[in-house]
Amino acid sequence: MIMPPEISVIVPVHNAGPYLRDCVDSILAQTFTNLEIILVNDGSSDNSASICEEYREKDNRVTVIHQNYEGVSSARNTGVAAARGNYIGFVDGDDYIVPHMYEELHSLCENTDSDIAVCRLAREIDEKIINTAFNEFTKEMDHIEALRELFKGKLYRFSLCNKLFKKSCFHNIQFPEGRLHEDLSTTYRLFTNSSKTVFKEFIGYIYVKRSNSILTSTFSEKRLDAFTGWEEIVDYMTAEYPQLSDEVLAAFTYGCIDNMYYIMNQVEDRNKQQYFLSAIQQPVRKYYKEIITSSILNQKYKYLIRAINYDFRLLLYFNQIKRQLARA
Repeated sequence: MIMPPEISVIVPVHNAGPYLRDCVDSILAQTFTNLEIILVNDGSSDNSASICEEYREKDNRVTVIHQNYEGVSSARNTGVAAARGNYIGFVDGDDYIVPHMYEELHSLCENTDSDIAVCRLAREIDEKIINTAFNEFTKEMDHIEALRELFKGKLYRFSLCNKLFKKSCFHNIQFPEGRLHEDLSTTYRLFTNSSKTVFKEFIGYIYVKRSNSILTSTFSEKRLDAFTGWEEIVDYMTAEYPQLSDEVLAAFTYGCIDNMYYIMNQVEDRNKQQYFLSAIQQPVRKYYKEIITSSILNQKYKYLIRAINYDFRLLLYFNQIKRQLARA
């Protein structure tokens, strides 16, 4: 009788040919060997499908699923449905992981009876790691504290890929298909399905910044999908976890301000600037009273939120003057 794997690692694959071998090799090289790799080929038009098949023939721990292009959320949903492990992890097809990541995360879950284990992720730009871990420590958190840390964003953020989840966390949860920022829209719900989380200060996941990534290129309208996610988050969290309202609204505010700066600095067309900022203005107005009375946010952020709420054209005007002075 063949024993099922302990960990299922889901890799959504879409036109990842130049990077896919490095990704899969890093998973196969894990010191924790009782795992399966589920490669979900999401309608690739390059050689990704043949690379996936190459690895299926090479190692019996590799499963390949081919589907028409539906997007990364659909690929992840397909992978979760096929997963046989007690734990689930995610690796993007153009990133890679360090050899001991899953051994560490699995050990943390088992030794502390946690549903989620988290490590740091590092960013690689031009083949150089640009950030490193701090002094190593481990922190165990109950349900509420783990959610609070998620929204504070100091130990960890919404990325799925530096985390290992018990499969039970996915009960009644699906990734939102056709939407960018699917991590943002899903990770908090996985935490609400957990009882305990453990964080360890070590770098396990390497996020490779690509020049053609939608998240690293000129501002795209698809990035506004984040605000659909944020409205779901704020409405759900303030209703179910009112004790975390300040942290949730502060995280939402920081996201608004970040995107405001991206729009003003990356979008040249004035009409597009106004269109994008008006999309941010709508949810800001929905939560404006709660944001302004927050005990966490400082006056600088409250000033910027007031500007978005009342007349973001003033921000555009002052930003235009700033640009002109910089060019003078």
